[in-house]
Amino acid sequence: MGRSMFKVASLMAAAGLVAAVAAPVQAQETKIALGMSGWTGFAPLTLADKAGIFKQHGLEVELKMIPQKDRHLALASKAIQCAATTVETHVAWNANGVPIVQIFQMDKSYGADGLAVRNDIKGFAELKGKTIGVDAPGTAPYFGLAWMLSKNGMSLKDVKVTTLAPQAAAQAFVAGQNDAAMTYEPYLSTVRSNPTAGKILATTLDYPMVMDTVGCDPVWLKANPKAAQALTDSYFAALEMIKNDPAKSNELMGSAVKQTGEQFAKSSAYLRWQDKAANQKFFAGELTSFMKDATTILLEAGIIRKAPENLVVTFDASFIK
Repeated sequence: MGRSMFKVASLMAAAGLVAAVAAPVQAQETKIALGMSGWTGFAPLTLADKAGIFKQHGLEVELKMIPQKDRHLALASKAIQCAATTVETHVAWNANGVPIVQIFQMDKSYGADGLAVRNDIKGFAELKGKTIGVDAPGTAPYFGLAWMLSKNGMSLKDVKVTTLAPQAAAQAFVAGQNDAAMTYEPYLSTVRSNPTAGKILATTLDYPMVMDTVGCDPVWLKANPKAAQALTDSYFAALEMIKNDPAKSNELMGSAVKQTGEQFAKSSAYLRWQDKAANQKFFAGELTSFMKDATTILLEAGIIRKAPENLVVTFDASFIK
């Protein structure tokens, strides 16, 4: 009896040793390719990368800069496993046959997305027939424009749109092209600093509808829950670093979008990163309610042909508990 128990104990100890040796090796090998853009709200991911936070959590993360309109194609082809994008984009991808599951919220825009217009345009009604520089259908600026017009009794049919990426839309507007531009930080600040070119008619302070989440391919997520948890934890750790060492954090985050730490701090003042408590509140109800509203606008704007069958499968709140 004593001998067999000793044998079992030895086997368990040996197994524990193997597990202890295997664990770090396994953790080191968890690779994630994540699609994103230079949008200010995604910067904590850049920080987690540059400050070695991902590595501390046993991840090797490759941040891939992919335009928002193409990010779902990268996901569908398995070139990336996860993506950072706006909530309504997750809805659209799911509705259009590219499943993705949201696992944590990154930011909410508080004026970081906006519609710039020429100084003589007083309100939305005066935009009828005017040309607006905006990113392609299926992107946050396009949805933002559709949302703002809809809330003012108009639709995209009432205006002319010319397709320009957010940075190009802001630059073209300041250079005197188009009547308006829908863009976001850090590019919206180009307009803020050129008041003679135009003014900002409305932002997400007036129309709170830009919020970003990170989602992952459901098949990958099921096979890699620990990696998804580590990705989530890395994001929250990056927020801690921003809080504890703002100067260094802003410098690292700014460098990715060719801004100084001071410039980055200014543009990030127009949004709020969402910590764990904010995430728990958001996933408890606000997320579903917003997705329902967004679905209506996505259908109106022709971005989706039918609503997603089930919004519940588009997010998993277990990683932010």
